[in-house]
Amino acid sequence: MAETSEPQHRARSAEALERVRGRLAHVGDEGWFFSQIAEQVTERRRQRGLSQLELARLTGTTQSAIARLESGQRPPRIDTLLRIADALEAELVVELRPRS
Repeated sequence: MAETSEPQHRARSAEALERVRGRLAHVGDEGWFFSQIAEQVTERRRQRGLSQLELARLTGTTQSAIARLESGQRPPRIDTLLRIADALEAELVVELRPRS
C-alpha cells in the first residue's frame, strides 16, 4: 500500500467531509448533529497532530471505526465519544433543551 503525502491526505479528507456534508444536509436535524460531531472530532484530531490510527490506539478502537465516525457513516456511541474526547483532551458536552 502506497503512502500518501500529508497535503494529499488532507485534500482527500476535505473532499470526503464535503461529501458527508452533502449527504447529511438532507437527513434533518439528526444528520446535522452527527455531522457536527464528525467535523469536531476531525478538526481536534488534526489540531493535536494525530492520525486516525493514533487516535484509534488511544481510544481502544480501530482506525476504520475512527474513519467511519469522521465520515459520518455511523453515529458514534456516547462511551466511544467519551474516550475520544479524553484522548483529544477535550470535554464532551451533551445538552437536552425543551423544544420551542
